[in-house]
Amino acid sequence: MYDYSKIKYLYPYEKKALFRAIDLNTSKYQVRNKAIFYLAEYAGLRASEVGLIQVSDINPDTNEIFFRRLKNSKSNRLRIIDDAVASALQDYLDYRRINSIYSEFLFPSQKGNPISRKTLDQLTKAYCRLAGLPDAKAHFHVLKHTRAVELADLGLDTKEVQFWIGHRNIANTEIYLQFTTTQQNTLYQKMEQLRMSQATNSFYIKNQFRI
Repeated sequence: MYDYSKIKYLYPYEKKALFRAIDLNTSKYQVRNKAIFYLAEYAGLRASEVGLIQVSDINPDTNEIFFRRLKNSKSNRLRIIDDAVASALQDYLDYRRINSIYSEFLFPSQKGNPISRKTLDQLTKAYCRLAGLPDAKAHFHVLKHTRAVELADLGLDTKEVQFWIGHRNIANTEIYLQFTTTQQNTLYQKMEQLRMSQATNSFYIKNQFRI
């Protein structure tokens, strides 16, 4: 059985540091890499799923992209409503056009094949080093975990997170809720409301028979 206590995800300040490192990088493939990481984190993609995205999966009229999920996950279509993600993707599409990249795959390798999982893992390690992040979090799959926790912390319910991430089994989604503060804050708010209600009732009972 998988040990969910070992799930690694980025805290907000770590995610900010990672994407800052990506933004400031001046490598030859910076535009492509930025689009990959922004899109992968937004959609909660595995490294192997990034290579499956085709240009034809993008619907410019609705700003939606179809994502093919692997490992018994459910493929889905998500709308890009984050301006930073949309901008990174558009910059890359412009880059493809300017550089006459006609591959059916959105992110092809130099040989025209889908970008590999190995390449994405190498990029992740390089960017994490630049961002000063711990080695334990220098894995591409951390982006998927980060997005799941992020969505739960925004207040999305389990079913909504399940749809977004593409989980077929909701039990795989529920595990992320333990990492969020939103659910914990809601719990304590309810407990505080209960405490206040009990205090008010106690005061009423003590004073209702006074003459």
